[in-house]
Amino acid sequence: MRRESKRSGVFTRRALLIGGTQLAALGFLASKLYQVQVIDGARYATLARNNSVSARLIAPPRGRLLDRFATVVAGNRQNWRALLVAEQTGDITATLDRFAALVSLSEHDRARILREVRQHRRFIPVTIKEFLDWDEMARIEVNAPDLPGIMVDVGTSREYPFGELLAHVVGYVAPPNQKDIADDAILALPGMRVGRAGVERFREVELRGRAGAVQLEVNAVGRVIRELDRQEGTPGEEITLTLDAETQRQVMGHLGQESASSVVLDVQTGEVLAMATNPSFDPSLFNSGISQAQWLQWVSDKRAPLINKAIAGLYSPGSTFKMVVALAGLQAHAITETDRINCPGYLDFGNRRYHCWKAGGHGMLDLHGGLQNSCDVFFYEVARRTGIDAIAAMAHRFGLGTKLDIDMVGVRDGLVPTRAWREAQGKAWNIGDTIVAGIGQGYTQITPLSLAAMVARVATGRAITPHLTRAIGGVVQPGGKAEDWPDMGLPERSMQAVRQGMWAVVNDPHGTAPLAKLALPGVQMAGKTGSVQVRNVSRAQRDNGYKSDKMPWELRPHALFVAYAPFDAPRYALSLVVEHGNAGADTAAPIARDIMTDLLTRDPLAHRAAPQQMASRT
Repeated sequence: MRRESKRSGVFTRRALLIGGTQLAALGFLASKLYQVQVIDGARYATLARNNSVSARLIAPPRGRLLDRFATVVAGNRQNWRALLVAEQTGDITATLDRFAALVSLSEHDRARILREVRQHRRFIPVTIKEFLDWDEMARIEVNAPDLPGIMVDVGTSREYPFGELLAHVVGYVAPPNQKDIADDAILALPGMRVGRAGVERFREVELRGRAGAVQLEVNAVGRVIRELDRQEGTPGEEITLTLDAETQRQVMGHLGQESASSVVLDVQTGEVLAMATNPSFDPSLFNSGISQAQWLQWVSDKRAPLINKAIAGLYSPGSTFKMVVALAGLQAHAITETDRINCPGYLDFGNRRYHCWKAGGHGMLDLHGGLQNSCDVFFYEVARRTGIDAIAAMAHRFGLGTKLDIDMVGVRDGLVPTRAWREAQGKAWNIGDTIVAGIGQGYTQITPLSLAAMVARVATGRAITPHLTRAIGGVVQPGGKAEDWPDMGLPERSMQAVRQGMWAVVNDPHGTAPLAKLALPGVQMAGKTGSVQVRNVSRAQRDNGYKSDKMPWELRPHALFVAYAPFDAPRYALSLVVEHGNAGADTAAPIARDIMTDLLTRDPLAHRAAPQQMASRT
């Protein structure tokens, strides 16, 4: 009995032990099941879904550029392209061979694709071919099972509705290079472009935008079944420029076949209405790729179509510089408005003779007559009395030979020399250098943009600075009112003397630019001619009847003209440089007259729209 009782106790303990163990095991399994299904259920569901879901970044649309009247000058159009995701294809070379059997693929493109696959992470799509037409896209889609890792995507491509007319100022975009991608990984996305010139480059950060994302359901071979979710990227900012596309069109039309540049400003605000360079180029070619033949044609053209001459072309200002010399002489008390200087046709100084453009001379002239007749001898003497440092200081005040803080890249400062500049080169400054600087030649170098700024400052007496941006994302930028710019701080009497001299150049019967006179009733323009030699002319050549217009084109003088109008209520200022145009009075003045006539007839500033309205999407 005792043995049976003992055996029963052992069995009970074993049963309890086994039962407890089983119960603990079941409890452990239940807790794990609860954790997997309830606590970590969402995570595991995501992991499972990721086996069939492909997440990809989407290139954001680039911000548009608008002119002052909301006309699109740089926009986007739909672009079908073929992409390759390396991690979704086993044999990239074989896949590209099958693709090339459907859509042409050059060896250059094939090498680029393989290079980009090596350089990027394997999940980042690489562009195989852009700008597909409908038939090419259809062939790729029909043969998708045989093209693992290849997909057709729709994005945007940059377009420039005005083409060559605005190429230099608006600029262009091109595919990013490795340095660009290293700075910002978003640029590795297919379809991304980087501004390489003009406003496109200067406003790159605002125009780029932020990437979006798309989730795609794919099958075992990576073929897209459907799109599950899409979050579009944040578009780049829409930027409203000060430009008027129609004024730009008119200016380019007046330049015709000349190798020339011109800048048109609102004299009250410094807004750039037109910035034209001729010849020009098609900016869209950089987006799709430049052929070697096209590139060689551009770089071999002696008229340099790729250079924005308005901001990067450096020229001696010639007689357009005489207003600055006059103001410097008045400010330094080297002359007065009524001082008279004799011009016999030359100035002898030391062992050198400095000629006036009029061989017989102008006789006795005061400041008004000196400007009206553009007398070289008068300004030789004014410069000699004033000194180069005082002239340079005045030139800098008027925006010449100094940095203009305009919202563009590639703007050259130019040069107005000083004694210190020359001494820094290890050479001494001499009085002859000062004399030739008096007529804007010698070492002096300026841009058409700085000449336009100079004229706007003469017209208003304010330190107007040119600028190109009116609004960014609807936010108005500063510098849109005359009072935003400080007073030049010069005596009004001096300013009026110079303005009256410019008026006489155009409107007095004996002025040097009668061809610039406006035919508009009651409207007058003030201006100044300039002709700049590009080679020295010896006394022997002059004595033998040297004629610059008989020289080869590249040896002829540059022709310049600067102006503002209306004279009694300045609204517009312009500068014009015609390369090798020979004479400013004959070549540049009539073009400037026609540009100003169009401006005053159409008067784009009379139709100002609020920047907030202009920046709205259309």
